[in-house]
Amino acid sequence: MPHNPLLESHELPPFAEIKPEHVVPAIDKLLADNRLAIESLVESAEQETPTWASLAAPLEALNDRLSRAWSPVSHFNGTMNSPALREAYQACLSKLSDYSTWLGQHERLFRVWQALKEGPAWAELDEAQRRSVDNTLRDFRLAGVDLPTEQKKRYGEIKSRLSELANTFSNHLLDATQAWHKDIDDDTRLAGLPESALATLAANAEAKGVDGYRITLDFPSFYPVLTFADDRELRREVYTAFVTRASDQGPNAGEYDNAPVIEETLRLRRELAELLGFGSYADYSLATKMAESPHQVLEFLEDLARRAVPQAREEFAELEAYARDTLAMTELAPWDIGYVSEKLREARHAISQEQLRPYFPAPRVVDGLFRVVERLYDVTFVEDSEAPLYHPEVHYFQILEQGEPIAGFYLDLYAREGKRGGAWMDECRVRRHHEDGGLQLPVAYLTCNFTRPVGDKPALLTHDEVTTLFHEFGHGLHHMLTRQTVAEVSGINGVAWDAVELPSQFMENYCWEREGLALIAGHVDTGEPLPAELLERLQAAKNFQSAMGLVRQLEFSLFDLRLHHELSAPTATAVQALLDEVRSAVSVVPKADFNRFQNGFSHVFAGGYAAGYYSYKWAEVLSADAWSAFEEAGIFDTETGRRFRSEILEQGGARDAAALFRAFRGRDPSVEPLLRHSGIRAA
Repeated sequence: MPHNPLLESHELPPFAEIKPEHVVPAIDKLLADNRLAIESLVESAEQETPTWASLAAPLEALNDRLSRAWSPVSHFNGTMNSPALREAYQACLSKLSDYSTWLGQHERLFRVWQALKEGPAWAELDEAQRRSVDNTLRDFRLAGVDLPTEQKKRYGEIKSRLSELANTFSNHLLDATQAWHKDIDDDTRLAGLPESALATLAANAEAKGVDGYRITLDFPSFYPVLTFADDRELRREVYTAFVTRASDQGPNAGEYDNAPVIEETLRLRRELAELLGFGSYADYSLATKMAESPHQVLEFLEDLARRAVPQAREEFAELEAYARDTLAMTELAPWDIGYVSEKLREARHAISQEQLRPYFPAPRVVDGLFRVVERLYDVTFVEDSEAPLYHPEVHYFQILEQGEPIAGFYLDLYAREGKRGGAWMDECRVRRHHEDGGLQLPVAYLTCNFTRPVGDKPALLTHDEVTTLFHEFGHGLHHMLTRQTVAEVSGINGVAWDAVELPSQFMENYCWEREGLALIAGHVDTGEPLPAELLERLQAAKNFQSAMGLVRQLEFSLFDLRLHHELSAPTATAVQALLDEVRSAVSVVPKADFNRFQNGFSHVFAGGYAAGYYSYKWAEVLSADAWSAFEEAGIFDTETGRRFRSEILEQGGARDAAALFRAFRGRDPSVEPLLRHSGIRAA
């Protein structure tokens, strides 16, 4: 076949060479090659007792070759979306799903894996290899290897369709986000917006060849309007457009409606779980997590709600009183909450995100992030200007230990057209041993959607954006500092989903501490550190409306879990009714009838968080308790940093997450540090 860069073995993807027309032929060839190779491996393994070298290692190599080809395609789909690429990506989803199902239901392959576990070679395996084998056998059962033929076929159909639906959900949301904008030529309507936000809106307009200002539904554009715009009608219009994306409501009603996607997704997830003998999709989802049952998760969430809801109600009552007494607003609408909250924060703590921006120029923040990690884990960072890049704004860095590269990552910070919203870390290359004994180093994609630089000035980040960067880099460190060489348990692979947020949430703490901020913050013009007075106000404001923030997360978590555990007839009406019921129990802020939050809930319908959104809070218990160890010893304490790296980050999924936490902390986790750090009073 003609030259196809996706089929070649590269340490890094040859981004500039990859075209949409390469995708389908490359994936077709790789899948066909893998099927033939696996059949040959099985035949050999059935003739003689399987070993790691004869079975697991060559299978891992086949999987890695496919993963290295698909990784840049998937990343392009999220960061450089185009009609041609979208079509190629979509065309491969069912192929990859069918292959995954074929692999997971391959009875002869399952039996040779079992033979490896039950045979003499088992005694020779190390802990990571054994964990990998156990995970593989578990995943065979979760893929329906024991099902009758017709049910196996149905399982495959469901998995393929669910993959397509997740992509459709994501595309609808991206299209709906980009379909709406509002152009404003009268800047009096933008009164209240800070200069940085006005510059962003002006740059939006200029990029599209129009005069004035353009508001879009990308976060750096709409968020300042909802937070700072004095024009209440403008806030209402932007809020309405945002919360009705991809729904039957709002300015593009029905055009990209995700409601049918949600209905079909939930029906198929339930059918899949029942095929495998689970009572609900939540039961199925928890089979690979720390939590033991939906009941245990519900108890955990309801206990947090019991502690937080009364305080959240008090916080909202304070907000209402401030709006009434100071701003002469007799009633708070949903589009007023962010605006009034910011006014109250400024009044109470004399601080705002905008005051802090000049102290967080993006280059300084990135450098500060590196310095924090260097002090914690004794590694260094160097930019590699020769590495292949996929966009001019992207940078590639290597992580060095004692002068030798141990990992690398792509840093992609700013929002742009064709890039899906949010922030995430993804795998480009996983750390593993090649069959020839060589070591493949881990490489990560670190993607954010921050406010873009305007003109020749660096981007100025909000403190929230700084925290987001540290969060995603925590995921990246989990992937890149691993010592594992078995792909199945290397980095974040094999880590229980409800523990995977531990390293990311842990890193956020450095954005609030004096010693951390001394490395991170420096004024854009003078380089001066964050003044002590501003730091004190920032720390004092840390838990401003913290209970309201906590119950918002509980709302999402309870909705997700109950949606996948209780709803037997998942119509759009039933989904909305359940969300309304959860809100009535834990939410304290007003909601608009037209709000269709669920239609944009991509974590659950286009990500990996179905019946798992609770993981953020579950892992936050772990991260807060882990951080308390640093509070006790010093936040840059060398010995504590070494233990966190060796017991958590380096272990990947090689051991049970609860065991790893106990090894680091010396005991089981406690919820008390989370409540203390969040400013939640004892119930």
